[in-house]
Parts: sequence; structure tokens; C-alpha cells
Amino acid sequence: MVKIPSSELTPEPVYLSRRAFLGGAGALSAAALLAACGTERFVSGTTTAGPGATAGLTDELGDPANSLDQITNYNNYYEFTTDKEGVARLAKGFTTSPWEVSVGGLVAQPRTFGFEDLLALEQEERIYRLRCVEAWSMVIPWLGFPLSRLLALVEPRPEAKFVRFETVYRPEEMPGQRDRHYPWPYVEGLRLDEAMHDLAIVATGIYGHALTPQNGAPLRLVVPWKYGFKSIKAIVKIDLVETMPVSLWMALAPMEYGFYANVNPDVTHPRWSQASERRIGTRARRPTLPFNGYAEQVAPLYAGMDLRQHY
Repeated sequence: MVKIPSSELTPEPVYLSRRAFLGGAGALSAAALLAACGTERFVSGTTTAGPGATAGLTDELGDPANSLDQITNYNNYYEFTTDKEGVARLAKGFTTSPWEVSVGGLVAQPRTFGFEDLLALEQEERIYRLRCVEAWSMVIPWLGFPLSRLLALVEPRPEAKFVRFETVYRPEEMPGQRDRHYPWPYVEGLRLDEAMHDLAIVATGIYGHALTPQNGAPLRLVVPWKYGFKSIKAIVKIDLVETMPVSLWMALAPMEYGFYANVNPDVTHPRWSQASERRIGTRARRPTLPFNGYAEQVAPLYAGMDLRQHY
């Protein structure tokens, strides 16, 4: 692994050229010097991408990564607007520095971290699928670090059972937060064992770039086996708690959005099917995979639970 300071974030053409090189004979030695990757199951393959996608960069299933343009111009971010293609424009100029995140609650060592402190944690590349509850999806090459690494620094107490996350509340810069229909600020939560799973990361970048404001800069949660609304953006507060947090969508529409938000194609949203999805950049639909294709890694977390009820 190598640490990736903000001064060395890689432009997309250089990043893609580097990834192509890593697919060649020198991959093992080059990876030790250049790649900021997780364990092998997260590293991209070298298959050829489909039309309009990014050649050579894939997830572990061989699905090509979406382009940086697609990832940064099709966004769900209601703090700015409900118009997916309008988020980038309204988020331009959003203040992301300085930035602090308080981590407290049921912990032995509560701390406030500057964003620079979080960048000092070893950054890794994770190529994950993102599945929206609206039945569209992307493949995104993230940079970040396991959430468990951050939580370990504050030493959770035995009574801590859940992790509560909160987004910044700044309606002067986030026009969507002026809409009183939504119970701002955005709140999300995980069970502690979910939060400690290696797949759950705090993302600080995409494609070697720092996160853009429309993608949740300067840091967001990424939980790839859950629907995208779990991946809270622009985080300023993390608390370990004993009782299940009430997320924004649970408070707003409890019959449509449950706490767990595990991708389950057998559980139909009250207003549409979840059995298939459309990958952004294509028109074709594909079957939705249980736990978004990460069942082997995460299904044991839910052993004995009714996954039709705990959706």
C-alpha cells in the first residue's frame, strides 16, 4: 500500500495509463510501488470495456467502470437539488476546506479529526458497484480507507451497538436544505458490525482525484452491499450509540426505506421493482444481484434474519 497525499492525486488519463501498465507483465512489482489497492478481491481486472465505458478498468465481476464524466454528472444529492444532472452546477464552489469530523458518543477516546488527519490514514483503491434504490447503478473506482480503521482510533465502548452519521447543515450553500419537506440534516446509520466490515469505507477520492462536491466531498461513506442512500455525503459527525438511529429516509418514508437497505432483488419497492437495474451509460437492464454481488462477504452478518422484512 502507499499513502496518497492530496498533492499527488492523479489526473484521469495518467491514472488510466497507469492501470493499463499494471495489467501487463510487470503488474506485481509495479503494484507494490504504484497502486493503492485493497485485497485482491477488490482490484480491477483487465477486460475490455463496453461502448462508452473506460477500457481496461473493471470491478471483480469484470464489469467496466463508469467514466469520470458519468460519475460526476449524474448524482443524487438532495441537499442541492432533486435534479440529478443539476447537482454538479449547484455544488460548484461548495466549501470543503477547512473540514472537521467529530467522532464520539459511546467511545473511550472521542476526537475531532481534520480532513488532513484522515488523509494521513493509508488510502486504498476500491472498485465498487453502486446500486441506487431507484434501480440504476454504476461501477466506481474509489479512494479511501476502511471505516473500521477510523472507529478503532476512538475505541468503541462495549455498549455501542450502532454508528450514527450526520451530514453538514449549510443551507446557504446547499439550496436543497431550504426545503422544509425534508428533516435536515441528513442522518444515516449502520450496525456496529456492519461498520466494522472491511467492505465499508470512507471515500476521499474517485479516479485518483479528490472527491468532487457533487460526489460528497470531502468525504462520504461507501457501503457497497447496500442501496446508495446509505452512503451519506459531506460527513461532519459520527457517533457510536446504543439504539438504532432514525435515518432521514426512515423518518420521511418508513414504509419505503428501511434501516438495513440491503440490496435485495426479491423485495419490491412499494412503487417499482428491484429485480433489475440499468447501468448508467447503457440502455440495457441487468438482473440485480443479492447484496449487490457482495453476498459471499456480507451475508453472514444477517444469518437468521428475515431478509424480506429487514430490507
